[in-house]
Amino acid sequence: MQEDEDFAALFEASYKTRRIETGQTVEGVIVAIGAESVLVDVGAKGEATLALSELKNSDGVLEAAVGDKIHATVVSTTGGITLSRKLQRGAASARQIEDAFRAGLPVEGKIEKAVKAGYDVRIAGQRAFCPQSQIDTIRDSDPATHVGRVYTFRIIEYRDNGQKFVVSRRALLEEEQQARAAEVRQSIAVGAVIAGRVVSVRDFGAFIDLGSGVQGLLHVSEMGWSRVTDPSNLLKPGEEISVKVLKLDEDKISLGLKQLSDDPWAGAAEAFAAGREIRGTVERHEKFGVFVTLAPGIVGLLPSNETGLAKGADLKRAFPVGSDVQVVVLDVDATARRIRLSVKAIADAAEASEVRDYAAREDAAEKQSFGGSLADKLRGALKKDQAR
Repeated sequence: MQEDEDFAALFEASYKTRRIETGQTVEGVIVAIGAESVLVDVGAKGEATLALSELKNSDGVLEAAVGDKIHATVVSTTGGITLSRKLQRGAASARQIEDAFRAGLPVEGKIEKAVKAGYDVRIAGQRAFCPQSQIDTIRDSDPATHVGRVYTFRIIEYRDNGQKFVVSRRALLEEEQQARAAEVRQSIAVGAVIAGRVVSVRDFGAFIDLGSGVQGLLHVSEMGWSRVTDPSNLLKPGEEISVKVLKLDEDKISLGLKQLSDDPWAGAAEAFAAGREIRGTVERHEKFGVFVTLAPGIVGLLPSNETGLAKGADLKRAFPVGSDVQVVVLDVDATARRIRLSVKAIADAAEASEVRDYAAREDAAEKQSFGGSLADKLRGALKKDQAR
């Protein structure tokens, strides 16, 4: 009974081996990975081989492992089964093309010419059409740059024996980009300092490419310790910069630039202690007061009731942007990054000092007046006594 089962198994394996033909698309499981080739179990008695390079991405990184299932095309049965995941230009038959379409395998073709809304592509002797939108991930590229080039495509439509034959290069490029993007995103960690390229600059910040299309947002509030009013004055598209990863969400990466320089608030409690008088520069106005820059990255608030002006007075006219103003620190909270300032306190202190000076002068004058009159009286009394 056991012999019958062994014979049946051998017969079935032999039958499967005979059925595998050149041009056939098969499914197999990777059983071993060598230095230059991969062994694939295709369900036959003998194992098929596949070039290792066909399992690597454009960066040379292996994208498969033992146990993975793959689809491939039989390119030779001489001396063993040889597989390929790419149909080489001029070597594919109509059957192979149809099999590649069904299995989703890439095919190689040459751009022959640009036509209306796309390109004529020659694949295994057949004419295929690649729409303009499917030639690249970059839009509005010059059509002439593609003519004559050999690219790898994915077949997105194949019917009527090739009468309807449509391919896309962009589909493969996006798949490769997504694979690389997943790797890049996995490598990003909160707190890491990484290099990036400025993609675009907006009023609210800038988008930074961190590699393979992965973008993070550098918000305007994270660009500098001092207030940035126009990000375009600080960053330009295409510029290479280093940024720090502040936060990672499922669909958003938050970046920082100011974190790469010393925090000016670190010693603010001592440098701007309460009672210190300092000269600052008016930065901007709000209904509740005036913001004054005291040092790079250090901005304090001069509340309306501390300006010394009457209620409802025009703050913009009294304190023009860019003008210098002498203020005194009322209180400072370095943790909350807040400093409260006053102009009124300086005037009040000056007035109090004048009052004290005036009082001192008056007191001295009274003493002098009292002392003088008493002396006069004594001198007068002495004269009277002498006359007697």
